[in-house]
Amino acid sequence: MSCDQDAETRHVLGCFRDRLKRLIQVEPLLDLLHFLEPDRKDRIKAKFREEGDINAAAFLIDEIIHSKNYARGWSRELIAALETVGCRHAAKYVLNSPPEPTEEAENDSCVRLIDLLQLTLVSMKTGDVCAHCRALGLLTLEDQENIMKLTENQGNIGGARLLLKRLVKNEAGWFSKFLQALEDTEHHDLVRELRGEPCNEDEAVSVKTVEEGEQSCSETMPVLPPVLSANSSLLSEDLDSSVDSSGGLCTSADNEGEYLKLESKRDIVLRDYQMEVARPALEEKNIIICLPTGSGKTRVAVYITKKHLERKKQMGQPGKVVVLVNKVPLVEQHYKAEFGRFLKHQYSVERVSGASQLKISFPQIIEQNDIIICTAQILENSLAKAKNGDEDGIKLSQFTLMVIDECHHTKKGGVYNHIMIRYLSQKHKNQLLKKQEKSPVPLPQILGLTASPGVGGAMNQQMAEEHILQICANLDAFTIKTTTFKEEEAKTPYKRIARAEERKEDPFGDVIKKIMDEIHTHADLKPLCDPGTQYYEQWVVQKEQNAAKEENQMVRVCAEHLRQYNEALHQSNTIRMSDAFRFLNKYHTEELKTKSSPDEEGTITITDTERFLFTLFKDNKAKLQELMGKPQYENNSLAQLKTSILKEFSTRERARGIIFTRTRLSAIALCQWIQENPKFDEVGVRASYLIGGGDQSVVKPMTAAEQKDVLNKFRDGQINLLIATTVAEEGLDIAECNFVIRYCLVTNEIAMIQARGRGRAEDSSYTLVAEAGSGVAERESVNEYREKMMSTAIVKVCKMNRADYEKKTREFQMQAIIEEKVKIKKKLLKGMMKEPPSKISLSCRQCSVFVCSGEDIEKIENMHHVNVTKQFSKLFTVRENASLQERLLDYETNGVIACKNCGQQWGSMMLYKSIECPCLHIKHFVVTYSSKKKTFSKWSELPIKFPAFDYTQHADLLVEDSEEEDLETD
Repeated sequence: MSCDQDAETRHVLGCFRDRLKRLIQVEPLLDLLHFLEPDRKDRIKAKFREEGDINAAAFLIDEIIHSKNYARGWSRELIAALETVGCRHAAKYVLNSPPEPTEEAENDSCVRLIDLLQLTLVSMKTGDVCAHCRALGLLTLEDQENIMKLTENQGNIGGARLLLKRLVKNEAGWFSKFLQALEDTEHHDLVRELRGEPCNEDEAVSVKTVEEGEQSCSETMPVLPPVLSANSSLLSEDLDSSVDSSGGLCTSADNEGEYLKLESKRDIVLRDYQMEVARPALEEKNIIICLPTGSGKTRVAVYITKKHLERKKQMGQPGKVVVLVNKVPLVEQHYKAEFGRFLKHQYSVERVSGASQLKISFPQIIEQNDIIICTAQILENSLAKAKNGDEDGIKLSQFTLMVIDECHHTKKGGVYNHIMIRYLSQKHKNQLLKKQEKSPVPLPQILGLTASPGVGGAMNQQMAEEHILQICANLDAFTIKTTTFKEEEAKTPYKRIARAEERKEDPFGDVIKKIMDEIHTHADLKPLCDPGTQYYEQWVVQKEQNAAKEENQMVRVCAEHLRQYNEALHQSNTIRMSDAFRFLNKYHTEELKTKSSPDEEGTITITDTERFLFTLFKDNKAKLQELMGKPQYENNSLAQLKTSILKEFSTRERARGIIFTRTRLSAIALCQWIQENPKFDEVGVRASYLIGGGDQSVVKPMTAAEQKDVLNKFRDGQINLLIATTVAEEGLDIAECNFVIRYCLVTNEIAMIQARGRGRAEDSSYTLVAEAGSGVAERESVNEYREKMMSTAIVKVCKMNRADYEKKTREFQMQAIIEEKVKIKKKLLKGMMKEPPSKISLSCRQCSVFVCSGEDIEKIENMHHVNVTKQFSKLFTVRENASLQERLLDYETNGVIACKNCGQQWGSMMLYKSIECPCLHIKHFVVTYSSKKKTFSKWSELPIKFPAFDYTQHADLLVEDSEEEDLETD
């Protein structure tokens, strides 16, 4: 390794010092670190004997960071030594390839769980468990010898402690293997304890019990104990990230017909447990209602809304309610199924979203209606306008009740939190106004609804309680109300984990890996991890970015192709080999299309490397096609999924279920697989898929109309199996199901609870299909533990002393207000420090040709970066892009613009008020900024202030050009 790489390793060691000191085994490592001088090794060993492994590891890291005298290449020796002694997890950090934050948090939870249950776990049969852990690759031979030696000298407990200490230093995935080792050695009680399965009924949390003989509301009740968690995952996908950003808004026409009129006259009757949780809100207190999916949270909110407006009317005061949701389809759902259904005969109810058809002033809608259902972003946009003095803005004081659906999203960075920060700031100002004997500004009552607030990545019970308190503080809640149901009332889905054996033969994957190896050789690339993994994905993305900045086109294009092959490997492990092949074939076909010019103005250059890559795929195409036709080589997870589906449809009289999967592509592919397989047709499976409406994926999104159509068919039975991304987990009113399957997918405890809650029917089941050793089952166990921790945390927060509760929530609120003020100041300062556009220039990410100076770029609506200069128009071609044919306010996108030289996509062609404007996407360029080449994923990352697009000036120029052309023609 070069000196630069050694220096980079020192920097990485410093960054990850606190984590590495817990992962490194110092004693065996020192024997392999030949670059360390003997006296330094002695000092570290003495530290180990006196203060233990962690302090010795910290001392070792500090020695390496601060010493500059090591021989060149020492970092390579350190990494090799870590891998040799079994510290592969630590090696990944040193290579600057840490796991994803969610994966890291989940692994930390596993470590914490082992720590919490250590007193129970040390009762294991150490010798048996140790042997199985060694066989599963969790321990080295030296580890095993040390553990057995300690067991002989200090007994079973001493050996067990060392075994646990060593296990947690493994990379992610160790927990599920440890559970397997315990299962194999018949430690079933310990496995249940680690999975969070209750040992007796006394452990169940009881806040409020439903009366015997009562049935659950609306649909049959699921079983979730109230649970809390924060954020959704990485990989979770919103039905519509559609947070509306438009200024002009619209309402939908009233075309529901007689059904809504008849339904609206029905009385709202709450069950005892619903009335109990609603009571504080009926006393005008701010509260959070936490009830399981299907237990009638929204119905309770409708009842509270009705009583609120009735009370205001009796008092002769105006009442106005806003219902906030985080997804566009929920606007229509809440209107038709709940608020419009029960209240439209008595009050004016309207719904507003960016997907509505008629442009109407939002303040006018607010003024004319009693109840407004809208996406949170619409309200936030209007509140921001009011603060900036815009007449088209509104204020929180115009509402008397604000209902926040899925309120667990009220956290940092979320639109709900932006709205509540405004609320909390005004509440704080009101306290000052009262002291000055001035009239305070009225604020609405707050009602939050959630099925699972989560624990926010909490590592212990105290942190879980703090998370619940933070959510309560964010929503200014007087309390959080929940209930628990008796066993006969709480129809929890039967849960099982269906483990698929690891693949024994994978010739299809071997061909892809062989292709990747040839690309590695061609580009002189030496990957640091195995293809098909998330670590490889991170490595190859970094390679592509660096190559783009260095203008190394050979490495850049090779890295881009390697990324596609890595994705194909991942696909072949979860869906069919044929799906992975189609993905690769489509990619290469589309890439070849970019190399052909749509006009005759010039020829797009194909480099030798691109020719090599296209030929490489072509040469292996026949072999891949041959192998994908051999079912014996398909992944075992797919076979396990097939077994699970057939079992559900064969053993139930009327089966109806949902399969949750990670990506849109896998949802569509699984749907096609089911539709094409006659076995499923024989048992009556009628499948369709449901995916999100955002445009962040290579897969064409579903429109709101398409989503609505699929859900309607599912409700009336035309479809009885829905294959969905995480879009269907939360909020949407999906028909009663009797089975739910999560296919190779685990995110966090909120998603687990929401998905499980879809199984609302009697005798429903919840199945997790996972490949052995994949870590999926392990993460599910962590989520179960977090769910239990959340339920306990809610109970403890409910029982807190009132003074302590108010003190704690006020601290959180003041912290949030101060943080927001600091954030605003920083934003203003950053805006003032922005440099002129002349500081940057853009070049093509693929062929490095100069594109334009920053001075040529203007902004439309403070959002879209365009270049309308004549010089720039000579550098690109326009290609059709059907998926972008959508109308957006006063502009529309007609196609993509691409480099004339190499075919690299640069952005899209917009039609803005009849002017064609090439819109640039920063991710497709290398930016030269202060003589340094950089890549960016968003324009907001650039500290440059671009001027606003001058429509009048460009319109005048177009008219002049047109008149000149007319004169020349004449």
